[in-house]
Parts: sequence; structure tokens; C-alpha cells
Amino acid sequence: MTKKRKRQDDFQKVKLKVGKKKPKLENATVTNFKTKTIHLPEQLKEDGTLPTNNRKLNIKDLLSQMHHYNAGVKQSALLGLKDLLSQYPFIIDAHLSNILSEVAAVFTDKDANVRLAAVQLLQFLAPQIRAEQISPFFPLALADGSSRLRESEGLQEQKENNHATSNSIFINWKEHANDQQHIQVYENGGSQPNVSSQFRLRYLVGGLGSVDEGLSSTENLKGFIEIIIPLLIECWIEAVPPQLAASVGNGVEREPLQVMQQVLDIISLLWKLSKQQDETHKLESWLRKNYLIDFKHHFMSHFPYALKEITKPRRKEMNKSIKHCTILSNNVDHLLLNLTLSDIMVSLANASTLQKDSNWIEMIRKFVTETLEDGSRLNSTQLTRLLRVSWRLMEIQPNREGTESLIKAVYTLYQQRGLLLPVRTSLLKFFSKIYQKEEMRSYRGRYRSKVLSRWLTGLPRQLANLGSRNPELSTQLIDIIHTAAARAHKELLKSLQATALQIYDPQEGTVVVLPAESQQCLVQLVYFLPSLPADLLSRLSRCCIMGRLSSSLATMLIGILHMRSSFSGWKYSVKDWLMSDVDYFSFLFSTLTGFSKEELTWLQNLRGIPHVIQTQLSPVLLYLTDLDQFLHHWDVTETVCHSLLVIPARSQSFDILQSAISKHLVGLTVIPDSTAGCVLGVICKLLDHTCVLSETLMPFLASCCYSLLYFLLTLEKGEAEHLRKRDKLWGVCVSVLALLPRVLKLMLQSLRVNRAGPEELPVVGQLLRLLLQHAPLRTHMLTNAILVQQIIKNITTLKSGGVQEQWLADLHYCFSVYITGHPQGPSTLNTVY
Repeated sequence: MTKKRKRQDDFQKVKLKVGKKKPKLENATVTNFKTKTIHLPEQLKEDGTLPTNNRKLNIKDLLSQMHHYNAGVKQSALLGLKDLLSQYPFIIDAHLSNILSEVAAVFTDKDANVRLAAVQLLQFLAPQIRAEQISPFFPLALADGSSRLRESEGLQEQKENNHATSNSIFINWKEHANDQQHIQVYENGGSQPNVSSQFRLRYLVGGLGSVDEGLSSTENLKGFIEIIIPLLIECWIEAVPPQLAASVGNGVEREPLQVMQQVLDIISLLWKLSKQQDETHKLESWLRKNYLIDFKHHFMSHFPYALKEITKPRRKEMNKSIKHCTILSNNVDHLLLNLTLSDIMVSLANASTLQKDSNWIEMIRKFVTETLEDGSRLNSTQLTRLLRVSWRLMEIQPNREGTESLIKAVYTLYQQRGLLLPVRTSLLKFFSKIYQKEEMRSYRGRYRSKVLSRWLTGLPRQLANLGSRNPELSTQLIDIIHTAAARAHKELLKSLQATALQIYDPQEGTVVVLPAESQQCLVQLVYFLPSLPADLLSRLSRCCIMGRLSSSLATMLIGILHMRSSFSGWKYSVKDWLMSDVDYFSFLFSTLTGFSKEELTWLQNLRGIPHVIQTQLSPVLLYLTDLDQFLHHWDVTETVCHSLLVIPARSQSFDILQSAISKHLVGLTVIPDSTAGCVLGVICKLLDHTCVLSETLMPFLASCCYSLLYFLLTLEKGEAEHLRKRDKLWGVCVSVLALLPRVLKLMLQSLRVNRAGPEELPVVGQLLRLLLQHAPLRTHMLTNAILVQQIIKNITTLKSGGVQEQWLADLHYCFSVYITGHPQGPSTLNTVY
């Protein structure tokens, strides 16, 4: 047999016969075995030597995790260590060295959460450690001066003594500035003051110190800037190295961005301090000369900066190993950084260097414009810097196109709804500043910005819609409107005229819902209105009489309208379209009545209520107003009287007044007491020898006099509110009766006592007695002696069946004294009749 044959025998194929089982293979796995659980309880027992926390980790496990590459593991280890030490405080003494060493190592970790956890752990450990325990580790913990510690002043001692208190030092800075109070300086966490301290407390600004200290002098400030600026630039480069910035573009991660922000904040404070000391702009030139090139190279190379957020890989793309980065261009974290940088850079430029700086200035201008127009929500700090940069750009590049584009961008932001009050206030101040700057220019060089005019035109409408929701903002709007109106801004005055009816609405208008200071400014704005139509005057009258404006403001408003009328006495006549004489008289009469036509109509339906005084001898019923409304109406009427008195044609004014009274008041049944009193007072003051009183008006005046006198005589002592009206109402009634004898006679003729009830007879008797006793009326009473005698006789007849009352005896006595000349009794009086 050959070798080839033998090789084939080694790999012979086994032939299987039908019906026979397949032979088992030599390497077949046996599957018919059974399993049982193995219990090792000894291995699961906790180590009795070292206690563990809730996660079954001991001190050694937690300290070893401090070296882990993952920040989350290190943070978890610090939190677990704090939990372990809070449960088993005795571990601190045994492992203090290892704990402080490991915690100090992660105290400067690059992850913020790890650093925070380390600080929290150290804050937890501090009260647990005595002074002599911590002193060997002072070099390891950022602390010096351990030799100054006293063993008795450990924190543990204070913890054990519940009554121990720490005495704080009260510092009076005024006394310190005058060297009257000494302050000990403690450094580096020591408990003893450092006698050889290198730090000193600076005097207050304007103190007694005559020597410049710290950064209060220009030379010291320059020296400090020369030291600190290179260090800050190094911090910037360390946060964002040039090669890294070139690779990631404008996107910067959160932690480097925070470092950059701190660098710029320090530079911004230095720039602000330099402006306070740079009266001649020499320091500004020095800053530009020394640092502009470095700032452009390091700061502006990748401007503007954005925040780079690294997100987790998506599941579908895990195999691709691609990290997805999102650049948030409008995140508030980077916006403040760019604004601070822009503020610093534009402060180094001026109009003379504009051509040299055009490249980076245009970058800032583009960034500012886009930020204003993108509709992002800005807080007060961001907006303040943004507007400061915008204002500086308009100063250094005062051309029409550039200024208009920036104003338009700011106006886009201003039009947003729901802006916070500080933001809206800053925008208002910015536009106001621009407007005032434009107005300060000469007429030839003045440029009227279309956007600025549009902003001014919209202010009255904003004021009207704002109402009482934000009085502070309304005050700012009013100040700006007043400034523009005083300078005769045509577009603003036209807008103010269009919204005047809404602003001066007596119910819900701006003029009645704001505080008194704002109300005064709105009243003053009436003087600048281009026209005063009848509907506006009607609303102004209601504002005067409703009490929503004080009497002094109502007086001011009436005076302003008089100055705008044709009766003001100006050399040049007022244009007819401003305010007609008819409308002006209508305003005065509406204000005089104190109530609108609708209110007077409503009063006619009132009967049988305590506020309505009803008498059977007069057709006029009195509606009693409250004291505040009465006094306000009375004060306003004094101003109306003055306006009517200064009109040259007295007789014509009087005729117009009595015609209006006859048309609108005569014939009413219920009249407010203040209206009746004010009408009588105006008649007394206006009536002179040139005026003729209408016969139709006299009966109305007589009825008003009797109703008012009846009200005064029936007042009770408990009605203190109405008692304060007595002197004013009595004075006008007596003045009318003394000035107009015809009115007195008509009032006496109306006293038909047979129609009066028994409760009104004593009132009539008391009234006649007072009229007889009043000296200015005595002559007129003598003239009407027969009429008075008849009234007394009728009263006596009605009371003859009863017991003689004292008021009737007093009436007979007064009549005998003042009319017949000698005292007589009732029987003698009867014989005279």
C-alpha cells in the first residue's frame, strides 16, 4: 500500500446505515448535569476595621477615587466622603493628613462641580478640627501666620461652649476718615491682627488725607495699569490659546468664557477709573498708544465670541465617533462678554482716529446693530453697555447714515413688548439724550432723524395706553413729551392733540390716575396743545370738578385756559381755531355748576332720602354733597369767578352767565347745595351797576336762598360735616338778599305759612328773627314791614290755639324792637293788624 493510500485512510468518511443511530462524537459536550448555588457569606461581611457610608465605601475607597479621570467620580467621592465623616467624626482624627492632602489636590480641579464639592467639604471640616490639628497643614491649605494662633481659640472650643459669641466690629467710616477710630487688619485667616500688614484701608473720597494714595492719582493708576494689563492678557491667552482659537473659531467653552469675562471686567473698571481722572484726555491717548495694538491682536481677532456647548453623541451615530457641537450665537453668557469688549475698545477711538480704526470699529458696529435687531431679551446690565457702545459710536462717527442706522436698531428693540422697567427706562433715557443733543445744535446744522421723530410721535399714545400700570415710566414719558412740546415739535404736538381726549378723560384718563406730580406736568401740557375743541374742554371741565385733580391743579388748569383764550390780554389776538369764546364760556359755566348734565338729570328722580332736604315753602330741593366735594367745588368756583371778573366787558359776561343759569338750572327741582351756593356767590361778585338781573332769574335765586337758609337752620349739632358749610352758605345768602332787595321781597312773598307744616313754622320764625337782627338787611326789612307783619300774624293765628312758645315770643320782640321802635306784646301786634 502506498503512502497516498494511507493518507486517505486517515480521513475516511463513515458511512451511516439506514435505521442505525449516529455514533457519538469524541468531543461532544455532556449536557445532562445539574447546578447548585454557592453561598459565600463570609465575603459579603463588612470590614469591621473601617466604617463605610451608604454606598458601602470606606475612607480608603473614597480617597482613591480622588485620582479618577472622570469629574463625576471625583465629585461623587467628595460628597461620599462628607457623608462618611458626618456619620463617623472620629475618622477625621485618624485620617486628617490623607483627607487634607487629597482634598487640596482637587481644590484646583478644572471642573467647577468638583471644586465646589471640595469647598463644601472643607467648610464642613473646619468646625470639626481644632487649631493645633490644622496648624501643621497651613502651607497645604492657601493660609499663613499659624504662629499667631492661640490654642484656646480653636473652633472646637467655640462649638463646645454654646454661650460663646463672636464680637463683630462696628466701623464708622466718617470717624475712620478723621483718624478717630482705629481698625485692626486680619489677614490669611489668622485670629490675631497682623501688626506689619502690607494692606491699608484707604480714606474715603473727599476725606482729610492730603496725600494721594492707592489709585487716586494719575501716576499711580498708570503704574498699576502697566503691571496688571500684561497679566490680564496672559490670563486671556491661557484661557483661549491662539492655536485653540484658530481651530474652534469664535466658539468658546463655558469656563474659558468666564475667565475672559473676568479679565474684561477688570479692564473695564480700570477704564472707568481713568475717565474720572482724565480731564484733559491725556490718559486716554496714553492708553491707546500702549494697549490698542495688543487689544486688537488678542481680543478682536475672533470677535464676536460665542458659547460652545458640547452635546452627547446621538445613539444612531455612536459608531461614527462624531462629537456634535452647538454654537449658541444669542446666549446671554457670551453676549455680556462681547458688549464689555466693545465698550473697552470704542473708548480708545475718537473722531480723529476713525480712519485708522475703521476695520475693528465696523466689526463692533455690525455686532451692535445685529444684537439690537435680533429681538433677544436683554437685561439691564447688558442693555446699559449696549447703549453706551452705541452712543460712543455715534460720537466718534457723527455721520447721518451711521447715526440713523444705530437709532433705527435701538428703536427696533424699543418696540418690543413686555420689556422690563429698567430696560424700558434705559431706552427712554437714550432716545431723550439723542433728542436733546440734536436740539442743542445750531439750526443750520440740526438734523431731524426720521426714526427719532417716529419715536417722539409715539410717546403720547404710549402714555395714554400705559394708564396707571407703571407711574414711574409714565413720569419719564411725560418729561420727554413736555420737553419736545416746549420746543414746538410739530409731529409730537400733532400726536398729543390726537390723544388728548384719551389722556384727559375724567374717568380713566392718564391725568386722573397718576400721582400729583405727574398730574401737574400733564396740566401744563394743555398750554402747548395746538387747539382746544369743545369736546376736550368738556372733559377738562369734568377733570376740574370731579375731585380727581386737587383744587390747586384745577386752578392752574383754569388759569392756563384763560391764557389761551381771547380774553388773556395778549397784544396779538389768539387765532379763532384755537378756542372759541363760546366754548370758553361753556367751560367756565360747566365748571361753575360742578355737575354734568347727566348727573343733574339723575338727581331729579331722588326723593325721600336723607341726602335731599325738602321744604314745603320752596320749589327747590337741596341735594347735600359730602364735605370734600363741597369744599373742592367752592375753591374751583373762586377761580372761575376770577376768570369772569377779568373779562373786560362785565355786562356781557354777566348776561351770558345768567342766560346759562336760566337755560340749564332754572326749572330743576333738585339742586346740589354746592351748586346753589356757588351760583349765588358768582352773582354777588359779578353784579355791578352796569349789570341788569333778569326777572326770570330772580324767583330761582329767592328759592335757592330760602332752601339754603332752611337747611342751615335745621342742622343739628351732630352733623359736624355739614356744620362746616354754614359760614360759606350763610354769607352768600345774606349777600344776595342785601345786594338784591327784589330777591328778598320774592323770598318773603313765598313764605305762605298756611301751607307749611307745624314743624316748619319755628324755622320760618327763626329765619325772620335773624333777618331782622342782621344790620345790612334791616333797611330792606323795614321796606317790607307790612309783608313781614302779615307773615308774623299768620304764624300767630296758626299757633293761637296752643301754648305760647318761646320762639314766637322772641319773634314778636324782635319785630317790635326793629320795626315799630319799641317793645310790644302779641296783643298789641294784633291791634295793629
